[in-house]
This record gives sequence, C-alpha cells and structure tokens, in this order.
Amino acid sequence: MIENAQILLVIDNEESAKYLMEHLIIGGGYSVTVEATAAAALETFKQNSFSMVMTKLVPGDPEIPKLVRGLMEIDVDTVIVGYSEKVSPELYQEASKFAFYDVIVKPINIDRMFFVIKRCMDLHGLLVSQRRHLAILKEQNNSLQKQNILLAKRIEESTKNLARLYEDLRSTYLRTVRALAQAIDARDHYTHSHSENVAKYSVLVAQEMKLSVKEIEGLREAAELHDIGKIGISDSILTKPGSLTPEEWVQIKTHPQTGSQILEPLTFLSDVIELVKEHHEHFDGSGYPAGLKGEEILLGARIIHLADAYDSMISARSYRRVPFTKEAAIAEIKDKTGTQFDPEVVNAFLRIADAV
Repeated sequence: MIENAQILLVIDNEESAKYLMEHLIIGGGYSVTVEATAAAALETFKQNSFSMVMTKLVPGDPEIPKLVRGLMEIDVDTVIVGYSEKVSPELYQEASKFAFYDVIVKPINIDRMFFVIKRCMDLHGLLVSQRRHLAILKEQNNSLQKQNILLAKRIEESTKNLARLYEDLRSTYLRTVRALAQAIDARDHYTHSHSENVAKYSVLVAQEMKLSVKEIEGLREAAELHDIGKIGISDSILTKPGSLTPEEWVQIKTHPQTGSQILEPLTFLSDVIELVKEHHEHFDGSGYPAGLKGEEILLGARIIHLADAYDSMISARSYRRVPFTKEAAIAEIKDKTGTQFDPEVVNAFLRIADAV
C-alpha cells in the first residue's frame, strides 16, 4: 500500500458508504474518511492530506461543480473518481466534463476498483512530484549554468579530462530535460508515455529510410523532447475535454518555439533544437510556427511530425476518449499525404506499419 494512502469518500448514502469503506479499509488497507456533503468534504480536505477523492456522481447534481472547483482551489493536483448507482451515457459525459479520472459503477467489480485506485495514487504522486520539480526548475537551470562555467574552467586547466567532463555535463543536462519531458507527459494520464512512443515510431521510420546512426540518435533525442515547450501551457488547456477556443489554439501553437528556447542553452543539442522547433510544420506549408514547406523542413522534423500525429490518433485523449483504430489512423495519414505529411516519410512508415 502507498504510504499516506488516504481516500476522501463523499457520499450521502449510509449503506453505500459502509459498503465501500469495508472494501477500501479491509480489502485495500486504505485510510478512508467519509463526508455526506460537499461543504463538509471541502472543510475536511483543507485540514488533511488525501491521495484521491471518490464522490457520488449524479448527472445534473449542482453540488458536483462546487465540489470539483473547491477541491482544485485547495489542491490543483487532486485526482477525483466518481461513484454511481447506475450507468448511463449522461454519467460519462458528466465525468468527462469535470475531468474525473474514472467512474466506479454498481455492481462494483472490486478488482477493477482497486486497479483504478492504484492508478489514481500513482498519478497523484507523479503530479505532486512534477509540480515540485517545476517549482525549482529555474533554480536548477541557474545552478546548471554555474556548473557549466566551472566545468569549462576545469576543461581548460586539464585537457586530459575533457571528454569525461563534457560527457558528465551532457548527461546531467539530458537527465534534467528528459525528466521534465516525462513530467509534462504525466500531467495528463492520457498522454503518459506519449514522447516515448513518438521516439520509438520515429526511430523505426528513420531506420527504414536508411538514416545514419548519428542522425537517428539525434532524431530519437528530439522526439523524446518534442513537447517540452508545453511546460508553458496551463493544465486547463492541455487536459480540456472539449474543443479549444481560437485563443487556446494560439497558446498551443507556441510550444515548439518555447521548447527550442528552453533547449537553446544546451549547445550540444543544436540539431535537436531545430527538430523540436519544426515538428509541427506541414509539408504543404500550412503548419507552424514558421509555415515552412517541403524540404525547407528538416527530414527529422517531418518524421517526428508523422510519429506524433499517429500516436495521438491511436491513443485516448481528454478531448477524444475513443482512439482511432490502427487502420483508421493509417487511412488518415494516407489521406493527408502531400499536404500534412511528406510522401517519402509516409511510404517508409507504411512499410514498417506492422511493427508499430
């Protein structure tokens, strides 16, 4: 059991509350606090540290938005699961509207309930860790810059240690930015492992296109870091369940440029930086941020763009719970060949499609 694994149960039905408590405490070993109203739950939430909240979910209940808003004001990393006596389409629409992680419905599958709770606990831990990491990121970057200066002086003083010191510095930077990239993916459980998947698909396509080992390594690093610029975009936009407004799209479109600016001090990643910057350019010039087209776009960026789009299509998202089938995603890529995607990259992807 996770340390400090406390659950706040918000439910006004005494029988249901007792049933859930018995399973959560006896079967799961969790610490459970029960409140019958949103007001009481918020007061208890202020005074204690909870790993997750499980609340009764009834479509149209006016207490739900008050509860969710209040919880997020107290702890923006709160993970919420719904509980319902019966299933309905409106139930899942309501859960999606308020960004619930999942819904537990009677009759309860106990194994599934514990699986969902475990995932919630893991997600909460990741979110807390990520926010802590972001809070000290500027300080870490300043520290790394100072380390860079000190290491440079040592290199001048001792050329014997040049290669070792340079590799140590490079590894330190890469570990930092990779950890940040992974934390950004973890902000939304739907995008967990997204960058890892994009890197995998990109490498397979690059190998099929016979790129050099050096080019493939740079491509892999760029794919792992391609969304690092999303650090500057709020969670409310990244995890929004509905369509984005024009103003929100403007913010989304800043992330390639922001990512390149974050990586700019890392001079040894100069090739990677350009790939990150160009990974949303379209073959016909309709992409962003610079509107490049055709071979004006680096080949590696064209590859990452396709891999990014493919993984997004076949994965669930906050704005689209049901992912594309593999066949539908491939059909979409074929349909946009020559406009969004480079035909040569598409052909290479289609040759290795069975492996992805």
